[in-house]
Amino acid sequence: MCLAIPGKIESIELQYDGRVRMAKVLFGGIVKEASLEMLPDADIGDYVLVHVGVAISKVDEEEAKKTFKYIKEIGELGDLVDTEDYLPKDVPPEKK
Repeated sequence: MCLAIPGKIESIELQYDGRVRMAKVLFGGIVKEASLEMLPDADIGDYVLVHVGVAISKVDEEEAKKTFKYIKEIGELGDLVDTEDYLPKDVPPEKK
């Protein structure tokens, strides 16, 4: 099952040569990066739903906290792992 997790935008920066707005999003003590490309009006302090590293909609704080509480209660937060574990590591030039 795929879930969109609510979190609060803590900071925003441009990455990938200034082409992509990325946010640091706080999920109940865990901070992850998420693309803001689908939400150009998202700003620091906003609550967003994040699905597979992309913020897909804004939600109000009360709704975000209620949703996060439900997700925690059903035990789905255990799947919130670092995406870096799934990305290819830098390969030294001599190994390419």
